Amino acid sequence: MNPLNLHSISKRNIFLLGCIGLMSGSHFCYPLYGKSPEKNGKRINILFLMSDQHRGDFVGAAGATWVKTPNLDQMAHEGVLFTRAYSSVPSCLPARTSILTGMSPWQSGQLGYNPIPDYPFEGPAIFNAAGYRTHAVGKNHFSPMRNKHGYQTVELEEGWYTSQKDHEKCDYTIWFEKNAPGKDINGSGLNYNDQRGGICFPYDEYLHPTHWTADRAIDFLKSYNGDSPWLLKVSFQRPHSPYDPPERCDKAFREQQMPSPSVGAWAEAKYGADKTTVAVNNNASHGVFPISEIIESRRSYSASLAYVDEQLGRVLEALKARGELENTLILYTSDHGDMLGDQYMWRKCRPYEGSARIPMIIRLPENSGLKIKRGQTRNELVELRDVFPTFMDAAGIPKPSVMDGMSMLNILRGKKWRHQLDLEHAQIYEKDNAWVALTDGKYKYIYFTLTGQEQMFNLNSDPGELNDLALSAASEKLLKTWRKRMVEHLSQRGEQWVKNGKLVIQKESIQYGTNHPKFKTPAYSNQGKKLKTN
Repeated sequence: MNPLNLHSISKRNIFLLGCIGLMSGSHFCYPLYGKSPEKNGKRINILFLMSDQHRGDFVGAAGATWVKTPNLDQMAHEGVLFTRAYSSVPSCLPARTSILTGMSPWQSGQLGYNPIPDYPFEGPAIFNAAGYRTHAVGKNHFSPMRNKHGYQTVELEEGWYTSQKDHEKCDYTIWFEKNAPGKDINGSGLNYNDQRGGICFPYDEYLHPTHWTADRAIDFLKSYNGDSPWLLKVSFQRPHSPYDPPERCDKAFREQQMPSPSVGAWAEAKYGADKTTVAVNNNASHGVFPISEIIESRRSYSASLAYVDEQLGRVLEALKARGELENTLILYTSDHGDMLGDQYMWRKCRPYEGSARIPMIIRLPENSGLKIKRGQTRNELVELRDVFPTFMDAAGIPKPSVMDGMSMLNILRGKKWRHQLDLEHAQIYEKDNAWVALTDGKYKYIYFTLTGQEQMFNLNSDPGELNDLALSAASEKLLKTWRKRMVEHLSQRGEQWVKNGKLVIQKESIQYGTNHPKFKTPAYSNQGKKLKTN
């Protein structure tokens, strides 16, 4: 076993990781190495695939006949597709915090769109300490950009930063300028949150950031020859806007039928008079756009997603060529979804399915030691906080007790699982858009913390969330039951949230939980100005 690379992890993390076993309830101090299942002397690798802003219903294996995701579909056919996977705080920064820390929103303290601080326990650093080689390519969205948050090495494609011309250049930008001298990296004319469809990437495909990210992952798989097992994170920035697929992909979707957006009477009442066009408001968070524009945006989004799937397939082929397919756990997910015109809304940060529900696919290798039926579809409630606990379980690494996420492998073992999941987001986009929500997979209850408004949907009979049960007198008993559940859920947070057994209407949105390093760590350094919404 190779010795730990002490340069890849802070002294604080080395000290803390040394006691993971004790914090996990074990009777020994964790020796800085995990013991993963072995076969022929090999420990399991982890291939962590993710994209940005991929909503959970836009996967062929999930029934989306209008998209082309053959590689994700094959992964689902050979693994497990979770149909009730969520992002508890559905915007980029808090969602990626959940992945990094294995924590729920309140446990991590990240309740809204705020920079990711340094945490004493972060998944990549734990894998470093367990003797893994860790590498991340693509989008991390860490701040500052070069903060590795535990990954030993990174190759960054940060479109968010690239759009700011005075910002430090990411690795993709440096590469693009070298390989396409004189060309504008934003040559499509689309901005970073631009929702216009029908505008393609203007250069050769190999210059596209999606292609570059796959190339960097493939190079790692071809070149790494160390003895240690590896954890490779491959994070595509698309299908997040701009919806700029190569022209070849765009042509394949020009005549493709797309589902019309779901718009309930409650959304019509709130936004119906806000008529505009995507050409005028190309980065709007809401608005009543012409249906032709919405369909065109959905086609370009689907084409961008198809290109991600195609490039993801190249990475999987490189894994097969390496001969380690059956010694590597593969997981695919996304940080959040995209409303794409549902309820007259766009982008994310909403409690609704288009925003909060995400894809989650796991393919276990033969070397996992866990014999399961391939091609399963599961409806248990899983979340991004469960990603690294799942990796740790597969690798035989003890999980710190501060991580309240759980290993999804326990579902496949037939063990008890959560029956309720919490979702939330601090105020963003609009003055009233601050909310907490609970779901059991059938019902979803939403409480808007700045107004006291409630919503409830039956997700089984009304997956488009068209019928707000909170507006129906016939649902008052059900609404009361879920309101009580919310009171129980929020009571631990104190009187800013629940007072005298009742939900509080807050005067201003609470951005951080009390466990946030901002309050816990004097040396916390990410308190700077909030980033613009991504």
